[in-house]
Amino acid sequence: MTNRLVEAKSLYLRKHAENPIDWWSWCDEALATAKEKNLPIFLSIGYSSCHWCTVMEGEAFSDLAIAEYMNANFLPIKVDREERPDIDSIYMQALQMMSGQGGWPLNAFLSPDDLVPFYAGTYFPLEPRYGRPGFLQVLQAIRRYYDTEKNDLQQRKAVITEALLTSTVLQDGTGGDVAENELLRKGWETCTAIITPNPSGNSFPMIPYGELALRLNRLNFPSRYDGAQVVTQRGLDLALGGIFDHVAGGFHRYTVDSTWTVPHFEKMLYDNGQIVEYLANLWSAGVEEPAFERAIAKTVQWLTREMTAPEGYFYAAQDADSFTNSTAIEPEEGAFYVWSYGELEELLTNEELTELQQEFTVSANGNFEGQIVLQRRHPGKLSDTLEIALHKLFTARYGVNAESLDTFPPARDNLEAKTTNWPGRIPSVTDTKMIVAWNSLMISGLARAAGVFQQASYLEIAAKAANFILVHQFVDGRFHRLNYENQPHLLAQSEDYAFFIKALLDLHQASLGMGNVSSPTFWLEKAITLQDEFNEFLWSLELGGYYNAAIDASQDLIVRERSYADNATPSANGIAIANLVRLTLLTDNLDYLNLAEQGLKAFRSVMSSATQACPSLFTALDWYRNSTLIRTTNTEHIKSLIPKHLPTVVFAAVSNLPENSIGLVCQGLKCLAPAESVEQMWQQVQQSQSRG
Repeated sequence: MTNRLVEAKSLYLRKHAENPIDWWSWCDEALATAKEKNLPIFLSIGYSSCHWCTVMEGEAFSDLAIAEYMNANFLPIKVDREERPDIDSIYMQALQMMSGQGGWPLNAFLSPDDLVPFYAGTYFPLEPRYGRPGFLQVLQAIRRYYDTEKNDLQQRKAVITEALLTSTVLQDGTGGDVAENELLRKGWETCTAIITPNPSGNSFPMIPYGELALRLNRLNFPSRYDGAQVVTQRGLDLALGGIFDHVAGGFHRYTVDSTWTVPHFEKMLYDNGQIVEYLANLWSAGVEEPAFERAIAKTVQWLTREMTAPEGYFYAAQDADSFTNSTAIEPEEGAFYVWSYGELEELLTNEELTELQQEFTVSANGNFEGQIVLQRRHPGKLSDTLEIALHKLFTARYGVNAESLDTFPPARDNLEAKTTNWPGRIPSVTDTKMIVAWNSLMISGLARAAGVFQQASYLEIAAKAANFILVHQFVDGRFHRLNYENQPHLLAQSEDYAFFIKALLDLHQASLGMGNVSSPTFWLEKAITLQDEFNEFLWSLELGGYYNAAIDASQDLIVRERSYADNATPSANGIAIANLVRLTLLTDNLDYLNLAEQGLKAFRSVMSSATQACPSLFTALDWYRNSTLIRTTNTEHIKSLIPKHLPTVVFAAVSNLPENSIGLVCQGLKCLAPAESVEQMWQQVQQSQSRG
């Protein structure tokens, strides 16, 4: 028997369609029903590739006793955080206020009259264990509290409401008397410390932190940290670690250890887009490590083979878990990716296995529950013998050799995974929805890698995805966030606008340096048009900065947030403000610069007091202080400069320049003397990049 979620577009919601719980999606009817019947709302937020979300679905949410009590005493609502990041942000903030930590699944109990949360947690086991109460006990205690402790409930809600409202109106944006250059130094040192190798705990990519540390290294701040070494080590950890799929490409979400060995095996599009851009930037900064180039190339192969729809857009994610055989009841974490020592002995020659053991962490005992996650021991170029060995493992995993496998069809749900006759292993389920923000991060990564490595094919892949969004994601003149099987869905949020405008500007810059692969003017015009819509519907006239959701898509929210913190993805406001500076340079429209200035002022206090939370805002400040425009009539000059690491430079192809000059370098609102040689122009560019 199925519930309402069987009709949902979201894969995550449909995974709960056969639960005995009478789930609703987040909608006006559900909220009105809860209020009318005075049923506290049980709000459960997660996403399709979330391991503990999957565990809770199979345990507590499938239990008949829990379902009977839940259906009688609560109104249960399921939300896919990838569909509604605005809802997730509000209730995640509440969870962190209550417990001091966050995570998914996010389970919150809301008062039906005002949607204010009064209790929240993450994973609840079916029976008491892991130091946590059983879920039925939690439900009974919450319902008893709701019915009998009305005064305490109101006081508790008042405290939470005040805290949420206070968080939306930041302090006066002065940031004290800290000079901007000192603020940048503080941001650089904080981010460099955060990505300095940690001897304990999980290891996450944290690309916004690495990106800020890398870009500000050029300013040579005095510090106890070796910035160049730290950002290089982050790149090596990513490209050599078990977080990278050395056999087939693509990066996993994070590793569960400090040595970058054993990943949490889901592959998220947003991580891969950011990592490709970071590794390309490291290469452009002079760290020409062969492992970086290989990781980018293999990730693009994975992207085109497994994560690209026939229409050209990119899928959202692949699960961590997969079935070991068609009769298995539950999928196993990492089953698609790991190897037993016996398998390696069977698949490889003695020479190949010996060399694999020398280069990778391969042992008879394994490094993950008796199995082997491949992790490289050394940087550098892999030998031909090792590449042949890895090709053999690819063939064993997929059932087809890499040269013959241009596309690998996705398993869209568990049933499809188990019933399809796969030539190799059963793959993880792929969430095939198109998310604009995540596609945009991948487009930006591809555009940057195209420019750095002069790979026209990377730019073609990026351009095709961007064109799909431009053609399909506007309905009645409004930008939309999601696409399910060529059907746009839900109005775009701030991260969709900000990341896609950045992607369009990145395509504009990359195409300038790649000849006639695509029209630079086209991308710029589209960015300008979309920026106008972004400003109209999400800019805060009173406070500055951009709201998470448009005014006509926020009626069901208890507060209207302007998120500034970086999480697994950059903050929308950080990216948006940097975009405004870039648009100023490319259009000479100072209205954009005025908005950028207002945005930085709005968040100045948090940049000073919560430096660790907002690296993307510091990136925006770097753009604002150190922006540089290079005008030239010769696109060959652009082509020669684009592969270099010039983090606050924008290029413009112009039809004329002062007599005898080859280029004009402009610093913000002033231009230097016309450059009469390539050497002079390069000296001006270098000086401009370090003037902060």
